[in-house]
Amino acid sequence: QDLIENSDIIEEYIVDVISVIRPTSRLEAAYESNLIFEAVNENKDLKVKIFKEIDANNDHKPWFFTNTSSVPINILDDEAELNGRVIGFHFYNPPAIQKLVELIWTDKTLPEAKEFAHEFAKNLRKVVVPSNDFAGFIGNGHFMRDALHGITQAEKLSAKFSMPESIYIVNKVSQDFLVRPMGIFQLIDYVGIDVVRFIMGVMNPFLDDEDLYSPLLDKLFADGVKGGQHSNGSQKDGFLQYEKGKPVAVIDPDTNKYVGFDTFSHIDERIGATPDAGIVWKKVVRMKNKDEVLLKFYNDMKVLDTLGSKLAVAYGRRSNAIGEGLVADNVAHSKEDVNTVLLTGFFHSYGPINNYFE
Repeated sequence: QDLIENSDIIEEYIVDVISVIRPTSRLEAAYESNLIFEAVNENKDLKVKIFKEIDANNDHKPWFFTNTSSVPINILDDEAELNGRVIGFHFYNPPAIQKLVELIWTDKTLPEAKEFAHEFAKNLRKVVVPSNDFAGFIGNGHFMRDALHGITQAEKLSAKFSMPESIYIVNKVSQDFLVRPMGIFQLIDYVGIDVVRFIMGVMNPFLDDEDLYSPLLDKLFADGVKGGQHSNGSQKDGFLQYEKGKPVAVIDPDTNKYVGFDTFSHIDERIGATPDAGIVWKKVVRMKNKDEVLLKFYNDMKVLDTLGSKLAVAYGRRSNAIGEGLVADNVAHSKEDVNTVLLTGFFHSYGPINNYFE
């Protein structure tokens, strides 16, 4: 408290930080650097162009640490002709708060670059999880498939409910019943409908046996509904509409008008209640015995004959299958790595690979 109130100390800190930072908008500033962190958008061609231009004008054979969350590192390495001098160093956003870093390298990556990247991440006090070099890596490998499952479930529900009601149902179930910090449609909004759509498009060409694609995302994007965040960190409207940071309405994709949550009391009755109203994300993440608590919670849920419980159990099993698939496909080294990414990077109350939904 004293530090915060002491303007002299704060001013001195700002001066010290600025003394080692040189803001610039010129790429030429990297021509003398030995290490370059790159964090442009998820555009493979743009990344390659930047790498090649810097490398052609830099005599130091620099290392490139890319913040990509989806583009395979071997593709960047080969197309930019870096011969093992590029590593995936994926900070989770916002980096100042998020503890997780995914590190991705290839068989060609220089051993000394790998060692430095790992030590540097640890010195930043990050939780470091290695991922093998597959499009989307662990984090987006799970999130994109998890999001697509939520969208698909809403579309199936729309045969019995309106689309706004269906989106509301899946969002509520994925938050309250799965004990997550936010529902899947709120999470898509938080990341950005445009960003989720784009990352699916980046990953899709590298996937042989599945199609990460949603026409609904295309429609909303074309209609200018993109979600994301304002410069002050507040939430932009997307699938959901927000007031003071809280979702209050859901979009009707046919009209792009929002329908208030206050009209959905009849839908809440159709969803039903969770087995225990006291099991909520804020409480569970602080529990020392949460595994025992959650096991009972989901055992009780599995015997409930309600819409919400059935959707939640199916969703939990799908999330588990996605996580298991990341290990089986050698994207992740272990189940523990998958769970660490979802626990630390997405703030889930439990990892997707578990025995709760068996």
